[in-house]
Amino acid sequence: MVNISNKTMLCSLFMVFLLVIPGVTHAEAVRDQYFKAENAYKKMLASPNQRKYRHHWLRVIAEFQKVYDADPDGSWAAAGLYRTGATYVELYRRSGRQSDRDAGIERLQKVRREFPRSAYRAKAASYLKEFPAAKSPPKVEKPPKPTPTEAAAQRQFDRADNCQTRLKQNPRRTKHRDVWLTCISAYEDAYKADPEGPLAAASLFKMGSLYQELAEHSKSSSDREAGEAHLRNLIKAYSASPYSPMAKALLGEKSAPQTSQTDPAPPEEMPDAADQQTSLFAVSGLRYWSNPNYTRVVVDTSGKTPYFHRLLKKDPDLKKPQRLYVDLQNARLAKDFPKTIPINDDLLIDARAGQYKPDTVRVVVDLKSFKTYKIFSLMNPFRIVIDVWGKGGAPASPPPQTTVNLPKGKIPPGSLARSLALGVSRIVIDAGHGGKDPGAKGYYRAAREKDITLNIARKLKKKLVDRIGCDVIMTRSNDRFLTLEERTALANTKDADLFISIHVNAHRNKNAYGTETYFLNLATDEDSIRVAAMENATSTKNISDLQTILMDLMQNAKINESSRLASYVQTNMVHHLKKKYGNVKDKGVKQAPFYVLLGAQMPAILVETSFISNPRECKRLMDPAYQDRLCDGIVTGIEKYIKDTSPTAFQKKSTSIRQ
Repeated sequence: MVNISNKTMLCSLFMVFLLVIPGVTHAEAVRDQYFKAENAYKKMLASPNQRKYRHHWLRVIAEFQKVYDADPDGSWAAAGLYRTGATYVELYRRSGRQSDRDAGIERLQKVRREFPRSAYRAKAASYLKEFPAAKSPPKVEKPPKPTPTEAAAQRQFDRADNCQTRLKQNPRRTKHRDVWLTCISAYEDAYKADPEGPLAAASLFKMGSLYQELAEHSKSSSDREAGEAHLRNLIKAYSASPYSPMAKALLGEKSAPQTSQTDPAPPEEMPDAADQQTSLFAVSGLRYWSNPNYTRVVVDTSGKTPYFHRLLKKDPDLKKPQRLYVDLQNARLAKDFPKTIPINDDLLIDARAGQYKPDTVRVVVDLKSFKTYKIFSLMNPFRIVIDVWGKGGAPASPPPQTTVNLPKGKIPPGSLARSLALGVSRIVIDAGHGGKDPGAKGYYRAAREKDITLNIARKLKKKLVDRIGCDVIMTRSNDRFLTLEERTALANTKDADLFISIHVNAHRNKNAYGTETYFLNLATDEDSIRVAAMENATSTKNISDLQTILMDLMQNAKINESSRLASYVQTNMVHHLKKKYGNVKDKGVKQAPFYVLLGAQMPAILVETSFISNPRECKRLMDPAYQDRLCDGIVTGIEKYIKDTSPTAFQKKSTSIRQ
């Protein structure tokens, strides 16, 4: 009887096993499809060239849609549908197409309806807050499969993109005319493969712009005219395409030098804020900071405006220097806007602005010399940042080491300390927030982030001077307001070797506690995005937008050095606190796109000392003894970073030189 029962049980288990296997295999296939889509998304974001073109976005969207379509009731369905909608919304922010917006809203609303218990419901809701509720969400069809001609055009276009990438990455290739013509011909093949398809306008634009760039090298009027012909064809045949205004801008610059090459005329009278009827935003100010090797110019506006930029060569015939311009669309100059802001440093002559078109403001930066530049935007309030670096902007070689009798673990002040520290001679300490920006509010009413960070920064400065002997500059030494971009600009213009930004953390959950240290990079978890949004005074949505352009801004960032500095500071800060206090949580070293770290030309970190929203840690943060412990840990971390950079910096050595 027992044997029969066992056999029956084994047979039953085997049947269950056979029934379950197909489901497991299907679930794994859906999961693999999600990660395939995720990898395609990351690859697209990492490629500035791919991010420019609509078809790459639609291809990623289709991959995420497949996750939901494959198993609408499965465990990955909510994730796939949410990412489809979110990616459509990101595309809408770039394209401005109502259809992209509607497609995103429809899918995000569907996440809320069909997956009420999923974590993605709240994520979808946060996206939907940006848009007013539609009475009847439009029905959006799935992205259609490409036709054979579209597929052929796609293959040709990808080949042309690869050709252009190789051309731009190798300056020597730009000297050979045949290489340019090969890339132009490849885009022409893409256009001819499907003249009515989604890539036709993009192909024509690439042909025209490449011919224009070739003309700058060849000085050939025929190349310039060929480029203009392709651009005009694009404007005529594809007037509704987003490439049409881009083509008009190129033609305006090339075919009308009398307007583009001369100073834009200032308007007689402009509104102070966005016009109710025309929805034009005001360009309200230009600010700058500079030293011989670096200049930052900030363009202030009253709202988020589309913009693009271009570098123009020097024009001796018109007595025009090399210059960089930024066109802000849907914008007008504010009243009493100064025509020109003189700069006259080693890199820039001046910055000026004018009403280039009725709805376009052009900001022009006249250049003396430069090595590279970056242009990006920040939110809340919207502003455009122009960073220009000089040819001598790289850190100078460290001076030769001098051997002296040193007390163990100490570096004396002055130039000797700077020699031993291999260039770590000047540190900028940034006390977060200040003035009209109080920062996070504490669990106790008397606790404000701006006051605590200033107290910690003052203590940290004294300890750095006493223990390391370097110059220490504070971004603020009293209760005053500074923009985030101004803090980094100060560090760059003062030729700082390290940048330390001091903050306190906060969370809606008062039980959250711990210490963490950040460096600039793409955020890897939602908590890092939350902290960055809080310190940037913006939304998690804007942080996601920033991540899409962050790759372009990382070339000059000291990522590896910042990561090492953050590790030393975090480890030693926690170690010093644990010696005296209980319940100290090491939240580790993390990365996120903090505005205050963008553009820093030295190792830069942001320290979240403790949670001001937690009762225990809020009380500690207000205690001078706790602040001293924090600073001791930070200084020890910096000392160890310097020693790691220069192993001989703290060694006792003998010499005939005496102090």
